Amino acid sequence: MLTYFSTTAREDFWTEHWGGHTVDELLAVARVSPLTALITEALPPAGLVLEAGCGLGQYVILLRERGWRAAGVDGSVEALAACRQVAAVPLAASDLRALAIRGGTLAAYISLGVVEHDPAGPDAILAEARRVLAPVGTLVISVPYLNGARRLGAPWIRRRQAMLSRRGGTFYQYAFSRGEFLAALRRHGFTPVAARPYDPARLLRSAARALGGRRPRAARSVGTAPALADARRGWLRALVRRGLYSEPVLRLLGHMLLVVAQRA
Repeated sequence: MLTYFSTTAREDFWTEHWGGHTVDELLAVARVSPLTALITEALPPAGLVLEAGCGLGQYVILLRERGWRAAGVDGSVEALAACRQVAAVPLAASDLRALAIRGGTLAAYISLGVVEHDPAGPDAILAEARRVLAPVGTLVISVPYLNGARRLGAPWIRRRQAMLSRRGGTFYQYAFSRGEFLAALRRHGFTPVAARPYDPARLLRSAARALGGRRPRAARSVGTAPALADARRGWLRALVRRGLYSEPVLRLLGHMLLVVAQRA
């Protein structure tokens, strides 16, 4: 497990974070993201679905558009208010370690990139997730993944994070290996069904920014019909995506790990 620190992770960090985006922007991304298919394929066809740590609520909106009874909770009142300006969906401000939900109520519980931000670890949130899920209810949860690249760079990452901590940085998040996170789920009464890394381009984009690189312009196709040029670019994008989402590349570069589990 790796521990990350940040010089900006104050109490109002998440309100400021969501303030850099709009609901419509994130909803547009969710509608075409490969992650969305992984989530929806795992959900039961009926019953109440909760997204815990829903932020601007784009997945609550999307799931309700597609027929699920979805609701969201988050700690940022401002993020929830921004979502309500776009769509009338059920939302509530809540501490994820103490939800105002009757035990055994939910058919599914979704949490995307949330539990890693608790300095005490994921245990309290996972215990509460199990409490509110119905027997054999579905958990869909993601955390930062201790992938191959992070394993190789772990000594450097730990030195850098220790330096940030000494300079006054506050805790930001943990990154988990597959084995560590599956063990945490089993410890809290969940049976993992599937575990899949995703978002393989994230580390590549971060590396490019760190090196000061610019995003290359699309090559101009001199003397080539626009339709043919567009077709070639579309073919190239599809080929790159297929390579990025191959299993070896996901294990090496996948930024996040998505786990589907059932309440035992």
